[in-house]
Amino acid sequence: KGMVFNMSIADNLFIHMCKDILEHGVDTQGEKVRPKWPDGTPAYAIKKFGVVNRYDLREEFPLMTLRRTALKTAVDEMLWIWQKKSSNIHELNSHIWDEWADENGSIGKAYGYQLSVKHKYKEGWMDQVDRVLFDLKHHPFSRRILTNIYVHQDLHAMRLYPCAYSMTFNVTMEKEGDFVLNAVLNQRSQDVLTANNWNVVQYAVLMHMLAQVSKMKAGELVHVIADAHIYDRHIPIIEELLERPVYEAPKFWINPHIEDFYDFTTEDIKVENYKAGPSVEVIPIAI
Repeated sequence: KGMVFNMSIADNLFIHMCKDILEHGVDTQGEKVRPKWPDGTPAYAIKKFGVVNRYDLREEFPLMTLRRTALKTAVDEMLWIWQKKSSNIHELNSHIWDEWADENGSIGKAYGYQLSVKHKYKEGWMDQVDRVLFDLKHHPFSRRILTNIYVHQDLHAMRLYPCAYSMTFNVTMEKEGDFVLNAVLNQRSQDVLTANNWNVVQYAVLMHMLAQVSKMKAGELVHVIADAHIYDRHIPIIEELLERPVYEAPKFWINPHIEDFYDFTTEDIKVENYKAGPSVEVIPIAI
């Protein structure tokens, strides 16, 4: 099962988390659950409350090797939310949001929309992303650098309530005088099989981008999941994944010439030597 000393840390964390959920989690069978399978059956799950995973981006890029994670597609969706600040799926190059969009392609006042709203600060009007960029430049050691898209007054106008809803950024200084950008990603709920590594990779890339344009190094990403669950129909898939070999984490490359967050594209992020197991072809999605 792979060379242990070279094992990707992200895979190790994933395996540990899944085993913990399956062995010590709570089964929601018999509860009134909201999600359903496409055939109308309630989607029960085994869940664990309060899962916390830490990824040090100085050590490795946390791209899973048990199965292939589509890096470009993940980054495209992250940029759709954080850079385009869009809530229309026609500006997205994948179909992951199709079932939540209305006839015009809109997911309502969700995700990117919330990051596009301008708020009044003493320095003037700006949106949450520009506020983060401004503070990282002017007040890097502030303890108030955060974003939140779980806006109660707009929930009624969202096609889907945000799952990963808040980022808290915190800058530390290393002995060499380097500024290190750390962050906490808060997530209220996560379908572990479908979305875990997807979200980790997206926010790891976001941190690398924000760090580079702020002349910092990407540091620690702490991922807090309130309700981490494995759906009943996903258990056999997870069990098969846990038996797979684990490889070394790939090398991460970010275009060093980009100085403005709004100039990044999916072409500016690459991984080298990405060895991974096959992707899982058909994952039933609970909606």
